[in-house]
Amino acid sequence: MKILPEESATRMELLAPAGGFEQLEYAIHFGADAVYLAGQRFGLRQNANNFSPDELVRAVEMAHTADRQVFVTLNALMHPDELGPLREYVAWLDGIGVDAVIVSDLGALRVIRETAPDIAIHVSTQASVTNAQSALQWQELGASRVVLARELTLTEITAIREEVGDSLELEVFVHGAMCVAYSGRCLISNYLNDRDANRGNCTQPCRWEYSLVERTRPDKQIPIEEDAHGTFLLSSQDIMMLEHLDDLRAAGVDSLKIEGRAKKAYYVATVVNAYRQVLDGADPSQFLSEMERVSHRPYHTGFFYGAPDQTYDQIEYTQTHDLVGRVLGCEEEVPEEVSKANGGEATWRITIQQRNRFWVGDELEVLSPGQPVRVLKVGDLRTPWGETVDCANRAMDTYVVHSPFALQPLDILRRERDTRGDMLSHSTA
Repeated sequence: MKILPEESATRMELLAPAGGFEQLEYAIHFGADAVYLAGQRFGLRQNANNFSPDELVRAVEMAHTADRQVFVTLNALMHPDELGPLREYVAWLDGIGVDAVIVSDLGALRVIRETAPDIAIHVSTQASVTNAQSALQWQELGASRVVLARELTLTEITAIREEVGDSLELEVFVHGAMCVAYSGRCLISNYLNDRDANRGNCTQPCRWEYSLVERTRPDKQIPIEEDAHGTFLLSSQDIMMLEHLDDLRAAGVDSLKIEGRAKKAYYVATVVNAYRQVLDGADPSQFLSEMERVSHRPYHTGFFYGAPDQTYDQIEYTQTHDLVGRVLGCEEEVPEEVSKANGGEATWRITIQQRNRFWVGDELEVLSPGQPVRVLKVGDLRTPWGETVDCANRAMDTYVVHSPFALQPLDILRRERDTRGDMLSHSTA
């Protein structure tokens, strides 16, 4: 099914995660309309890189220069001694031009409204908004957007939109990891690791592999399995709604949120690129394979079409491709007009920052905004000072390859990995 292009209906915002500065760059480069990120306090992803004060200033400047928005997460549960520092922090965020903050705590909302009355407030999915009356109450308290609970169906979202009208924005998660706890309000991490998930320190114990052990039979482990009556599994599949964006639009969704502030830049680039192109009218079937190229668990459609499936036979994450390089620069070696006049093709000198090994003779996939995936065969590989090499194997060093087509800085090069998860080794012959 081909998604209707954005111009034919109300445009839905594409909202991308930015766990660090490189993720932010890729989110903007590949077409996100807005990013959500955290400073070093009050967010729910303390294991992400997050942003220092100086980096937050740079992030807002970079996003606004590209006509994109920045939303800062303040969705941890607040203790009494944190409300004073929160007030100072919110005043500072308002001063640097942050577009919105994301909250789940009513006390935090009150502090924000008093301190920075003009900054937009988005209600986190942690607030478990599952009905229109709850959404309207948050709106009366000052929220301009509600991130709906992940446990809602499309029918329920449609009903909420009809009841709240057009004055309140509705946001939903459309891609990424699903939490086993209702709207992410989990205590397993607290219990097993003394790490509070509701204050940003979740260790994701729901992703671990479990079995039952009966007290009198300690040597016999019983696997936890799903049957016709339901599931008792902790670990959910990942959500993916790439093929169903028209349904989300019809339900009245304003913003499509990609999960993943703990994910790497390659994940952000690949997923944002796919959703951007499908939103712009590309056939989603052309991008389903893109979703296999990044780290993920088996996909499903969450609660949107009813009770979701879970997984018990595939615990590990899978990924078919690896990032091998980030484009730093592109120079035309044979000008296109000269090449055409001589009946030949132009060539470009591509400088890349290497991330994983690749060899002369490899066929690398190129990911560029608004472009189909292209293939670049490595025929000549050199260091920046001109030394010919057979393999790029020094991570973060720069190398030079030649391409029959132009690339942009921040485009990415990737290659297939084998079934063991290792990079394929190629002969240079």
